[in-house]
Amino acid sequence: MREKKFATKSVHFTEKEISKNRSKSKPIYQTSAFVFQDLDDMESFYRGEKEYLYTRYGNPNSDDLGKGVASLEQAEDGVATSAGMSAILVALLALLEKGDHLIAANDLYGGTYQLLAEELPKLGIDVSFVPFQDREVVKRAIRKETKVLYSETVTNPLLRVEDIYQVVELGKEHGLSTVIDNTFATPYFVQPLTCGVDVVVHSATKYIGGHSDVTAGVVVGSAEIIQQVRQKVATLGCNLSPFEAWLASRGLKTLALRMGRQGENAQALATFFADHPGVSQVFYPTTVSKRGNGAIVTIRLAEKVEAATFFESLDWVKIAPTLAGVETTVSYPIQTSHRTVPESLRQELGIDKQLVRISVGIEDIEDIMAAFDKAIKKAGS
Repeated sequence: MREKKFATKSVHFTEKEISKNRSKSKPIYQTSAFVFQDLDDMESFYRGEKEYLYTRYGNPNSDDLGKGVASLEQAEDGVATSAGMSAILVALLALLEKGDHLIAANDLYGGTYQLLAEELPKLGIDVSFVPFQDREVVKRAIRKETKVLYSETVTNPLLRVEDIYQVVELGKEHGLSTVIDNTFATPYFVQPLTCGVDVVVHSATKYIGGHSDVTAGVVVGSAEIIQQVRQKVATLGCNLSPFEAWLASRGLKTLALRMGRQGENAQALATFFADHPGVSQVFYPTTVSKRGNGAIVTIRLAEKVEAATFFESLDWVKIAPTLAGVETTVSYPIQTSHRTVPESLRQELGIDKQLVRISVGIEDIEDIMAAFDKAIKKAGS
């Protein structure tokens, strides 16, 4: 049978179901547990004959989301979690234990940096942050306890495109697992597993859900690894609620449409900023994929542009500490996403008071450009 194209798979990622009520939409299994006829029937769950026992262990809605993202990522299996951060946590705990060492890119999302720098060491897992764009620096950081290399497909907020093949090559050379956060790129633009990556994580809160109304995460990879991850999800209580899983699955159906439009808008906005006198630097990748380069544009305002006034003058564009809804929003990394990152590292990376991260929506691009042009000019006058 011919493999479905991406846009078709994103809509039809679940098995065709005809229930006795003949519902076109997947029902929400808003239940904490599933019932059984007798003790032997209950035991059948532990024999692997029944799928569901208790929603913390699994639920049809959360399974839909995990398997749906896995299908788009060309993974064997996937599991949904309560948030992007819990997805990262359970993925790493499935691969690491006390005494192990993790090497991570130093230009990650601030929340990820905080998790790796502050929480993993409490579990006896050592972490080193290094610039992944320098292969030799990464190589020198490897030691006998090293087990995992961790990075992002497109880094937050400076939009550096990771050389995934290089990370995979280095991992295989030294027997290390590779974990990539694919939140910014989404499987629409990049599928890291096809490059040899072992595990992919997503904050499904962002583009997977797509409408700023759900908090969720997803981990995808081989069936063997996801089995271990699923056990961590159940043990640690990192499961996703049925309703939020249903919302995220509904959002997944329009992923191809949204990413196509938002990527086109972002490309046009980045081009607009390139010649704007109120913008001193534009961060927008050019090598993400043939489909496009994502929907985030980061800019450094010119020194004459007062950041606070810029944010106050944005009119209909909302200020938010997150990204990826259908609405265009702006974020201030130094005050939100990278607030907990050490100041010395922020300075090294260039995350300063003039840096602004823009999540480009599906609105008319002329309206988006006009809104930013007005705010920049007002803040620079």
